[in-house]
Amino acid sequence: MQALGHFDYIIVGAGSAGCVLANRLSADPDIKVLVLEAGGKDDYIWIHIPVGYLYCMGNPRTDWGFSTAPEPGLNGRSLNYPRGKVLGGCSAINGMIYMRGQAADYDRWRQMGLAGWGWDDVLPLFRKGEDHYALDDEFHARGGGCRVEEQRLSWEILDAFRDACEENGIPKIADFNLGDNFGSAYFQVTQTSGIRWTAAKGFLKPAMKRPNLTVVTGAQVSRIRMQDGRAVGLDLTVNGEPARADASGEIILSSGAVGSPQILELSGIGNPQILGKHGIQTAVANPAVGENLQDHLQIRTIFKVSNALTLNQLTNSLAGKAKIALEYALKRSGPMSMAPSQLGVFARSDDSFETPNVEYHIQPLSLDRFGEPLHSFPAITASVCNLRPDSRGHIHIASADPRSQPEIRANYLSAETDRRVAADSIRLTRRIMASKALSKYEPVEHLPGSRVHTDEDLAKAAGDIGTTIFHPVGTCRMGADEASVVDERLRVRGIGGLRVVDASVMPTITSGNTAAPTMMIAEKASEMIRADRRAGA
Repeated sequence: MQALGHFDYIIVGAGSAGCVLANRLSADPDIKVLVLEAGGKDDYIWIHIPVGYLYCMGNPRTDWGFSTAPEPGLNGRSLNYPRGKVLGGCSAINGMIYMRGQAADYDRWRQMGLAGWGWDDVLPLFRKGEDHYALDDEFHARGGGCRVEEQRLSWEILDAFRDACEENGIPKIADFNLGDNFGSAYFQVTQTSGIRWTAAKGFLKPAMKRPNLTVVTGAQVSRIRMQDGRAVGLDLTVNGEPARADASGEIILSSGAVGSPQILELSGIGNPQILGKHGIQTAVANPAVGENLQDHLQIRTIFKVSNALTLNQLTNSLAGKAKIALEYALKRSGPMSMAPSQLGVFARSDDSFETPNVEYHIQPLSLDRFGEPLHSFPAITASVCNLRPDSRGHIHIASADPRSQPEIRANYLSAETDRRVAADSIRLTRRIMASKALSKYEPVEHLPGSRVHTDEDLAKAAGDIGTTIFHPVGTCRMGADEASVVDERLRVRGIGGLRVVDASVMPTITSGNTAAPTMMIAEKASEMIRADRRAGA
């Protein structure tokens, strides 16, 4: 068995959170840090070209290849559930959208008893990690590890969609990241000059020059070793061969909403009934592990259009594809620099919501599902997701074998409130598409189809065309209550020397894309970890 050595801190996962932690903790030369990443190096060309997410999701070189169990709310469909398995984690395969959410999200956490997690507390942490292309002010900053830029393209049909939103009382704004994201704007993205930025580029690789930081790829954790009520090390495999690592300080799980609860359960931390089912002895009983799964379900409405250029036409010929490739090669702009979604809109599905409860991702293209060819006809996709779903799912091990995929049940649209928001969202989309600003493009509803009208039929249609927008959170819930998985300092309850630092700790999902909040969580965790170290905790 290979012995990797003794370290002050071992970080499991080199994704958005793990890379930030590695950078911040190893900044102290007296701290010896080990980072374990189950995937490989980020030397695959399609990681770095923005449109390359099409070739990274579902690719075992960069993606765990998870899928959900059949979902009743999606009319029995199972969804692919991409999660990054490479240095940089999900930041290497995601949609590159920089989105903090709403101030009310974090103030709600504070109101749940989580001291230090309100908007005023976390805004400085967002700024600390940011390298904004233009601003250095109360809300934004330059010089951090996360590069944020404007997109390098524009589409007339998307500009018209913004005009149509304005006709419906949704204003045009310049910035989604000021605490109130009501309005429409082009998404700001984690890119640098038309090339994908990743957490590995911004945080991990600069830190890898330090002699006190060790990074091991191909390292999959089997279980946490515990002694006298404390986590003391890990059993794992490195490129398939048995290995072990020991921690004198803490073990930090940053394996995401799927991986972190899986490792806890494999180690005997979780619901005794689930553990016993797979022959695992309970070390710490906590039925909350793996529960509270939340995700944003995007309802992908598609409208055929006329008199408009969309990506569908540009890619239907070799000449069009060659032109796209040449533009990117010469200018790092055009469709190959595109994030999966270009235009964002935050709105209310009805007036009872105090803050926007739905988010649109508008795309000048259409297709049946990711990875398949674009449609032959010109069209746009107006995906809309419920930002704060009431439906809750779970992620639990399906086997004691760490190589086996866990069971993922998101339970989309299981809450009646979510079904109502889904129906109202489709109606709102129809009102926007029927606006004067879009009339010259003669939009015709392709999906779900104009004959679908009742609440029940619209909710069923949402189940037919809805899919994940890749934002799973909450499975290692942070809480002030003893039933939570981690406390407000992200320490796993019932055992010392163990924390979880990733999107799984969110008690409730943020109102927007989750990459930036995940990095913020890591920034806060690193400050707490170093403070506890100084205090001798």
